[in-house]
Amino acid sequence: MEKLTRKDLYSLEQYAERRRTMRDQVMVHKKNRRVVLGPHATLYFEDRLTIHYQIQEMLRAERLFEAAGIQAELDAYNPLIPDGTNWKATLMLEYADENERRVALGKLVGVEDRVWVNIAGLPPVYAVADEDLERATEEKTSAVHFLRFELSPQMIAAVKASAKISIGIDFPAYTATLDPVPDNIRAALAKDIM
Repeated sequence: MEKLTRKDLYSLEQYAERRRTMRDQVMVHKKNRRVVLGPHATLYFEDRLTIHYQIQEMLRAERLFEAAGIQAELDAYNPLIPDGTNWKATLMLEYADENERRVALGKLVGVEDRVWVNIAGLPPVYAVADEDLERATEEKTSAVHFLRFELSPQMIAAVKASAKISIGIDFPAYTATLDPVPDNIRAALAKDIM
């Protein structure tokens, strides 16, 4: 997938005019990219549109309009756009109660490395997590992780041929599986690879 450049972005004024329409479009789009894994973990598979929206929202929130600031946001978020041989996702560990969240994140150190995808019964692919920076300590993990699932040519061919995809987490303190992912999500993920 092609990375975003400054010429792909709207100015703050242009985005203010388009924001509601873009947000509505992205929310519909994300419904086909959201994978719920049990009661507390959700994967949001990213693509060019979701990252474009995220960058626009960051520029708006931070009131960035200078070239260096815009480029810094592009540099931070472009790595989350799939490269054609992989899927990239944001893992959210979600606990409504702050105390429950603190305790759970202490028990989930390393969970980000145990998220997997399985295509057509081939060996599972475990996520490469947080390539940009470390998000966990020995005491607790972060509630947000960025994951990359690198796929073999055989896996890509299987996905393109509508093979079954399963996604899960196998960690001692948290296990969950979605088997198979719904067709709308499988179709969206197939568009992310070449």
